[in-house]
Amino acid sequence: MVERDHPDLSIGQQCALLSIPRSSFYYTLQGETDQNLALMRLIDVQFLDTPFFGVRQMTWHLRSCRDRGPSGAAQARKRPQGERKAHTSAYAPDGADAD
Repeated sequence: MVERDHPDLSIGQQCALLSIPRSSFYYTLQGETDQNLALMRLIDVQFLDTPFFGVRQMTWHLRSCRDRGPSGAAQARKRPQGERKAHTSAYAPDGADAD
């Protein structure tokens, strides 16, 4: 694409011909930090477990994992996979349906 040692065209001219900003030629990608990768991993695991979580619930979950420390976060991810307790109506006695 852009040749540093082009005999006739400068880097700026080559970038202009390609319609790209010259700064993008010099830009080097930065990798993700370990902390950011760990946070994204926690979000992915929790989202797969509870896809109905919104922003507020996910924020609460991530903060509670942070407060528990690294071992607490690992324990939260290793919850047993099984049937969830069905939500019952608040108005039905003894969990019976209020139909």
